[in-house]
Amino acid sequence: MSEAYIVGAVRTPVGRRNGGLSAAHPADLGAHVLKELMARTGADPAAVDDVILGCVDTIGPQAGDVARTCWLAAGLPEQVPGVTVDRQCGSSQQALHFAAQAVLSGTADLVVAGGVQNMSMVPISAAMLAGRPLGHETPFSGSKGWAERYGTREVSQFAGAEMIAERWELSREEMERYAYASHRRALGAVDAGRFRREIAPYEGVTTDEGPRRDTTLDKMAALEPLTEGGRLTAALASQISDGAAALLVASPRAVREHGLTPRARVHHLSARGDDPIMMLSAPIPATAHALRVTGMEIGDFDVVEINEAFASVVLAWIKETGADPARVNPNGGAIALGHPLGATGAVLAVKLLHELERTGGRYGLQVMCEGGGQANVTVVERLVESG
Repeated sequence: MSEAYIVGAVRTPVGRRNGGLSAAHPADLGAHVLKELMARTGADPAAVDDVILGCVDTIGPQAGDVARTCWLAAGLPEQVPGVTVDRQCGSSQQALHFAAQAVLSGTADLVVAGGVQNMSMVPISAAMLAGRPLGHETPFSGSKGWAERYGTREVSQFAGAEMIAERWELSREEMERYAYASHRRALGAVDAGRFRREIAPYEGVTTDEGPRRDTTLDKMAALEPLTEGGRLTAALASQISDGAAALLVASPRAVREHGLTPRARVHHLSARGDDPIMMLSAPIPATAHALRVTGMEIGDFDVVEINEAFASVVLAWIKETGADPARVNPNGGAIALGHPLGATGAVLAVKLLHELERTGGRYGLQVMCEGGGQANVTVVERLVESG
């Protein structure tokens, strides 16, 4: 059986809403990391078999197969095709899966995977932000099959996060301590320069803009809940953000022919679904499935990146898996660093690889909750340190 190697991984800084990247056209953000990826790896762009990028809300400047647009905007060969995928927040993690699967199948040798999202330019829908109940604003409207199966119960990320907090008995104070720690870890990583090697600065923006130096537990405690009577506040949710990331996946043949250095091997990839009303709980059964298939234990992973959509998602996952909190999001997560939807999966993969290289760890696990009650799981094995 063939292998799928990660030979390159790069990202932009993650910009805050209406921050330093907000005016950047999504095609230019994506083009930036694609050019940087090709330059850093030294691979011949004309040899790339496909470009697979994740993106959510593919309308306006993100419409029209933005993966193809990004590649062309980068000035790269027209002969290389591109395709855009949407698995909600896990879109670019799914892009990495598709790229690895293409290489593992032997139908491709060199595939770019990544994602792009400018949430400042293409805002997330007002209905989703408000957490409105099922109605004409949602994609479920008019579906008899959906109504027969799930009724008209509220379908929103906020409702799901609250359900998780209630089911796993997570207090607001516990979640606030976790969110505060995310900011402190992120700031520690920024100040220590841990992200410097993985970031390609964009037009003067050199570092992640999300971490808040002035946040305190008292400030968090003063915030109003997102839903009436709820435990979740804005401080316990991921930030609206802008950014892009890209990875290059290669076969053994491509490694030989292009003189590439395998930095990690894709050890496992899978996706699983769970309750679409609770929506955000799928990382738990998806991780259990991955452990069963691989025969690994949660303690085998030196680094875990689980998307901090909400503090409740990560804390419930830790409770269920027994993971060591010190190994989970060691450099902070989306609560502090931001969540540019369709790009986040690739951003996490880039962070995961670089942290394994920095610490000398062997195995890394990436998992994230996704709309519709889904989750992707990726296990990578670090092979060599990259200079």
